[in-house]
Amino acid sequence: MARTTPKQKLFNGRDHSWMQFNRRVLEEAEDSGNPLLERVKFLAITGSNLDEYVEIRQAGLMQRIEDGYREPGYDGLRPEESLEMLTAEIHEFVAAQYRCWNEQLLPELRKQNIRLLEWKELGDEARAFAQSYFQRDVDPLLTPISIDPAHPFPRVLNKALCLAILLRAKRRSSGPQVLGVVTVPRALPRFVRLPAAEGHFDYLLLQDLIAQNLGGMYRGYEVLAHAAFRVTRNSNLYFEEEEARSLLETIRVELHNRRKGDAVRLEIETRAHPEIVERLRVNFELGEDQVLRGDGPVNLSRVMYLYGDVPRPDLKFPPFVPHPLHLSRKSANIFDELRQHDVLLHHPYDSYDPVVEFVQEGAKDPAVLSMKQTLYRTSQDSPICEALIEAAATKEATLVVELMARFDEATNIRWARSMEDAGVQVFHGVVGLKTHCKLAMLVRHDEDGVTRRYCHLGTGNYNPGTARFYTDLSLLTCDPQITERVHMVFNYLTAHAEIDDYRPLLVAPLTMAESFLGLIRREQEHAQAGRPAHIIGKMNALLEPSVIEALYAASKSGVEIDLIIRGLSILRPGVKGLSDHIRVRSIVGRFLEHSRIFHFANGGTDEIYLGSADWMPRNLFERCEVVFPVRDPAAKARIHDEILPAYMADTLKARLQQPDGTYLRASKLLKDAAPFGSQNFLMQLAEGKAELDAIPKIGEVQPAVKAQAKLAAKRATAAD
Repeated sequence: MARTTPKQKLFNGRDHSWMQFNRRVLEEAEDSGNPLLERVKFLAITGSNLDEYVEIRQAGLMQRIEDGYREPGYDGLRPEESLEMLTAEIHEFVAAQYRCWNEQLLPELRKQNIRLLEWKELGDEARAFAQSYFQRDVDPLLTPISIDPAHPFPRVLNKALCLAILLRAKRRSSGPQVLGVVTVPRALPRFVRLPAAEGHFDYLLLQDLIAQNLGGMYRGYEVLAHAAFRVTRNSNLYFEEEEARSLLETIRVELHNRRKGDAVRLEIETRAHPEIVERLRVNFELGEDQVLRGDGPVNLSRVMYLYGDVPRPDLKFPPFVPHPLHLSRKSANIFDELRQHDVLLHHPYDSYDPVVEFVQEGAKDPAVLSMKQTLYRTSQDSPICEALIEAAATKEATLVVELMARFDEATNIRWARSMEDAGVQVFHGVVGLKTHCKLAMLVRHDEDGVTRRYCHLGTGNYNPGTARFYTDLSLLTCDPQITERVHMVFNYLTAHAEIDDYRPLLVAPLTMAESFLGLIRREQEHAQAGRPAHIIGKMNALLEPSVIEALYAASKSGVEIDLIIRGLSILRPGVKGLSDHIRVRSIVGRFLEHSRIFHFANGGTDEIYLGSADWMPRNLFERCEVVFPVRDPAAKARIHDEILPAYMADTLKARLQQPDGTYLRASKLLKDAAPFGSQNFLMQLAEGKAELDAIPKIGEVQPAVKAQAKLAAKRATAAD
């Protein structure tokens, strides 16, 4: 039985908060109001989310236990207590995933003539097609293995789908049972599309097709049983940077090791023979609670294939075309425009093309003397990276690339090598810190004879692909104070050259934490003096105890605090005497909420900051991050009057966090309120189909938000 500690009165558990987030994603898969194939996509996302969580967070907990760590976490629980609770929640969640798949999505897909068939359901034509496909494309890639003294258990790669087969030699009908293993080729789709009537889409799981041909692969054996399985391994990267001769080479080696880490989870079909389950469990040295059974495809993230393969736009969200940037008549290029005013872009509602074109123009423009860029995550065919390579032929080009961007290491290594070969100066940032800030800087000798810096600062990665479905903000500016400090940040990244004051920027790990705490304390002072005091924070996660304690203190002084947090939050909102004035909401919808916005009423003189950092220990102390002010009046007004109020007014996709860390849908709490979806509204606004006065201003929306929170807390108390 877990103990109740003083910390638990202040903080909820991180792992519980993460599971609550993935449940919110699962709710979107269960929501019949979403188009059917979008629901399939949401289910696939829950699978990939859970994969990453198990191989990083759960694996990390297990490692801490093995290493003898006993220090309690945020919620006062020791690692073994957290692991026990997390494991139970994961089992419950996996059961919910498969209920969604079997009871909701599969029947609805069948109604739309999209069928996932078993072998016994196939007609003669479909069987002949499948067998031909097997002989031509599948069988040449298979390597059947039988486990015996001469053939040890194969090294199953991380998350590779396999078939385990229980065998017995035909010539020894009473002899021992042997285990066989076949790895399902990763190069092939997990769904085999079968011939079907026009408008119909029939599929067979690749693993089922292979299973039908096991007899031919294991001649001389009787196939007694078979089951699909998958093993998840510990995927943390471990090394000592200070002792590494080459960071790039070290990362490459560790990527190879990741595929062979210790097993932390076994996924297997529910109908698997007990003997198969037990042999696999013992081989991978797993406990019973590390075996997860699923009534359906092993690895639900692979159902994403259906989303892309089925040409049914009527079963997806309507297409959306981002709003393009139009330059003023007096501007011949983006540089002319930025000398007049800053440009704020809200992606994906505003096109990401101007960000790409900003870098591409810099590469081609002979007036641009040098270019500097940070890179955390990008696409394999990145036009921004190509532009830097082009720039290196005629000007100084510098890249600070993060090699340890989790699961993007291989892509970043390839780009780093390509750029070095092209003459780009490539740096890996400050040893011990991830480079997570989103910065691009061009130095240009303008037509008026003045040399200026032009910068892009953003909240999201330099990835045009994800910019279509991640919400992020970009600021393009030539503000001398901001651009001069961006220059100093690059000096810090390439030469570890620190300065005492980066204002107006907040730079982690140097000044950001202290600056945020100071801004929160300033709101507290305003409240105590009777001046307007309001904090709005939009971010991915809130985990830093010092920030949370500062927010509690501000709440006690009467500061109104509204937090829009997509993912993890260990803060306990609405607790009497602790956080009465704090409200936390999460919005999960069509787009992934990724922007970080920090608004401070400041006694009536509003300040707004954007940036790459969440209020998490890793962002404030373990990464190089940059948060920057929005100074341009039009840009500032857009955030204050359009973007933040839209999120605050959401009743369609918003969930309200309760003191215990659970979430309730705003739409269920306010049944009489007209449904309002922030993402839908912002799309309509970008398309010219909505008016700004359709949403209340920040000062007007606040009472409604408070009423929602009070009603939610009241209902939660009644339910208890």
